[in-house]
Amino acid sequence: MAERSTAAVDVADNDGEKPSAAEAETAMTDGAGTEKKPGKGPDAEGAENKTAAKAQASPPELHSGHKLARRYRLEECVTRLDGFSSWRAVDEKLRRAVGIHVLPADHPRARPVLAAARSAALLGDPRFVQVLDAVEENDLVYVVHEWLPDATELATILASGPLEPHEAYQLVSQVSQAMAAAHREGLAHLRIDPGSVLRTESGQYRIRGLAVMAALRGISADQPQRTDTEAIGALLYSALTQRWPYESDAYGLSGLPKGVGLIAPDQVRAGVHRGLSDLAMRALVNDGATASRQESPCTTPEELSKAVAAMPRIRPPEPSFTPPEAYQRNGYPQAGYGQPPTGGRRPSPARPAPVPPPPPLQTRTGKALKWSVSALLIAALGLGSWQLADTLLKEESRSGSSDNSERKGNDKPKKTAKPIKIVGAKEFSPTNPQNADQVKNTWDEDSSTFWRTKSYIDSPGFHPKIVPSKGVGIIYDLGSEQRVSGAELALHYRAELGGRTEVSLYATDSLTPQVADTSNPTSSFGTAFATIEETGKTAKLTVKKPTKTRYVLVWLTALPQSPPDGPYDKLYKQAITEVKFTG
Repeated sequence: MAERSTAAVDVADNDGEKPSAAEAETAMTDGAGTEKKPGKGPDAEGAENKTAAKAQASPPELHSGHKLARRYRLEECVTRLDGFSSWRAVDEKLRRAVGIHVLPADHPRARPVLAAARSAALLGDPRFVQVLDAVEENDLVYVVHEWLPDATELATILASGPLEPHEAYQLVSQVSQAMAAAHREGLAHLRIDPGSVLRTESGQYRIRGLAVMAALRGISADQPQRTDTEAIGALLYSALTQRWPYESDAYGLSGLPKGVGLIAPDQVRAGVHRGLSDLAMRALVNDGATASRQESPCTTPEELSKAVAAMPRIRPPEPSFTPPEAYQRNGYPQAGYGQPPTGGRRPSPARPAPVPPPPPLQTRTGKALKWSVSALLIAALGLGSWQLADTLLKEESRSGSSDNSERKGNDKPKKTAKPIKIVGAKEFSPTNPQNADQVKNTWDEDSSTFWRTKSYIDSPGFHPKIVPSKGVGIIYDLGSEQRVSGAELALHYRAELGGRTEVSLYATDSLTPQVADTSNPTSSFGTAFATIEETGKTAKLTVKKPTKTRYVLVWLTALPQSPPDGPYDKLYKQAITEVKFTG
């Protein structure tokens, strides 16, 4: 079979049954292919609808080159089982690769698949492989989703060995926070496994098949949050030990010894991080195996994400340095004594010794000529030295007089910037209030408090449909009209994953200025008198021409991309710890 990427296909396995050799050859291995899924939670066990799909609805007769909606051209079938098929396809309108699941409109799971795909598409969380389209047309139902050729399945990564502690920490942190956000919107996965989690080249983990994978297989659960939490625990266990935490083998991983039960990861493999080992056991269904460690089990993704956040942060490993090869002066490979040079080359013949120059004239005339030339050189050197010294003395006298005049002019003391006291402040966000009660934290001289923006998916610039004013900020009262020459902002987040913080300063007429156009509120304040783009945690704004004003608006128009932080689970956000003005 031709090599292909399966980084964006999200179908389920063959009803939990072991496949035949032919099925294993044709089905893709993305955690939803034909491999048996052992160790499912009790809520998902037995909930699969195994009869209706096989008794009714045969797979639609499609072939490579077939077009759906005159737009999606099917390229390669990666799965065909249980009355549906999955394809790698091309969106000819947008000229990009996509994945498509296709099943007959009269398939007993067609309606649930459509409903699940449309619900997942509304989530819009970049940590999940996005559903792009869900359509019923010409007796067919098909779901179109992203295809990620640069991503790698976790199962493929684990085939080469367990993850480093820092990488395992990132895995459980990102996956648990993503699933916590999905469950808050009423969405469950129920099929999380090493084939449904992908790692991109940038190191971000993305989950595919949210809701859709379970709908394709007819899976439901009485406690979906518990089922997904146990699945995340199994992922972490596998990442730490390169073993599947159940007795049967799965996803290219060996299972645990039969009859032993669930063993903590740090007892399976030496050198496993103790905190991550405890976390995996708390997430798995383990019949009280962690009771001796005095830690309560995690039964929801939200509880698991909070437990991860409470752990001390695990630092990434130090990069290894490989010293360069020793430099060879002659540029040729060095060989040992009596050995031919590397590569079997024949040594080049020895060059003839250079002919020495003829001896100088030893006659009386030759000696006289040498003395004459030496005398001329000494005279020329003396004359040149005298002229150089004379020039330097003149230049020194000139520079001395100019230095004296400059000293007299610089006797006046230079003006130094003085801090300006803030007497009040108020949040300014005409269309999308942020956290107005936290504004006082930005000038209380306490670095542990701050004012936060909300967290957003679309940035670094604000999306006009979400924040029509295209910015948020705070107006500060300086007590009286002051000469403002600069400002310094201490920020809470740096641009760890991308984006930037963009800040501008405007002069306003009050703490509650009138705005003529809410889609461009700063147009009422004229031109910004200072602007900066910053990726770190300190923004220093310098005013070229000091401005006199009593009220200063600190206006944020772009936010950095940083890891999720508790309830602020979207990637784009910022918080201001302290603001200082100088004049």
